[in-house]
Amino acid sequence: MKYYKNSLRDLSIAVLGFLLTSCAAIRGYFKDGKDGPGIYSFKHHAHDTVANGHSVFHFPVDYNKGSWIDTLHFYTQGKYCQNITLPDAMKDKSDTQGVLIIHNDTIIYEKYWGDFSSDRLATVFSVTKSINSLMCGIAVDDGYIHSIDDAVTEYIPELKNKETMWQRLTIRHLLDMQSGLDFDDTYYLSLKQLKRVLAIAKLNYGHNVVKQIRGLKFRCEPGTEHRYESISAQILGVVIERASKKRFVDYLSEKVWKPLQMESPALMNIDSKKHRVAHTFGGLTLTMKDLAKIGRLYLNNGMWNGQRIVSEEWIRQSTEYDKTNNGYHFNWYNVSNYGADATRYPGYYALGICAQVLYVNPYKNLVMVRVGKDNNYPIFIPEVFNQLSNCDIFRVKTK
Repeated sequence: MKYYKNSLRDLSIAVLGFLLTSCAAIRGYFKDGKDGPGIYSFKHHAHDTVANGHSVFHFPVDYNKGSWIDTLHFYTQGKYCQNITLPDAMKDKSDTQGVLIIHNDTIIYEKYWGDFSSDRLATVFSVTKSINSLMCGIAVDDGYIHSIDDAVTEYIPELKNKETMWQRLTIRHLLDMQSGLDFDDTYYLSLKQLKRVLAIAKLNYGHNVVKQIRGLKFRCEPGTEHRYESISAQILGVVIERASKKRFVDYLSEKVWKPLQMESPALMNIDSKKHRVAHTFGGLTLTMKDLAKIGRLYLNNGMWNGQRIVSEEWIRQSTEYDKTNNGYHFNWYNVSNYGADATRYPGYYALGICAQVLYVNPYKNLVMVRVGKDNNYPIFIPEVFNQLSNCDIFRVKTK
């Protein structure tokens, strides 16, 4: 009888936990619908503002190459995409909303579809992770973070009371997605994956991110396995807030938005108005041109019009061509094998769901941005940009 009561109690606790976690999934369904979050989902989320300054930087414009780019047959991928043009690669206007190409610090290509425009805000999802990485580098430069090899528990001390592997988890592990945490980004609803779907739903729609972090378990030793997981970027964001003793949006405004002379304030989703923890795994909403300025900052090795924003070493570690860790370093992807000249003139990119892309090629002095409502399968946008960058129209930057 005692065994029966204990079993019933455990079952009741499990059911209650399932229902509480399911609330986040149900909340997400009513906020974003059956298709999940979109580039305008910020309207349904609590968010804070990343303030810009009074001074605005505008890219000069020269569209003379624009029509020429539209005629190039350059993109090839498997049997489905053979020798097609950029408009063909972006042809589904319900998917691609905007494309921006900046060469030699000048806008040479700018197109929008539907009701999208240059001043419209769009959520860029996991591109946020790359900007979160930038903020980590700045926090290191400012001395708020002593070393990226510090244990996470030095900045989130309440985790010391959890399992001992928390004390072996470092900031570097978070940056390279080697946390070992039992969490992954599963968006496809199935009974087998239900637990993981509910976890990512809770991260997106839950009201207390730090509480969710405290309840995490490990699947393996930190540093032993690379697996993409949004929770790592979220923990990193909490580390940055704790270390700097500043709200993430305020620190981002002070160190990036105002110095880079952004055209518009940005928005950052937060877990709730009570806790106000920034969704640093994927909650940033901004304009395409302001996103391109992040690319320009990286293109110039952390300098912005003569002002040092982040160390050159941080840019190097984030973007250096390296196939280890599946080409993923410090929340940036390195192009590994796209196009014949990839190893000679490699680009790197930030990528979010629905194929939000910020692509940078320092050898060609190129920044490219794509914003869309969905992926253009079977086309892979970073590969499109990398193949385009290797066309003769873009010459190697001379030193």
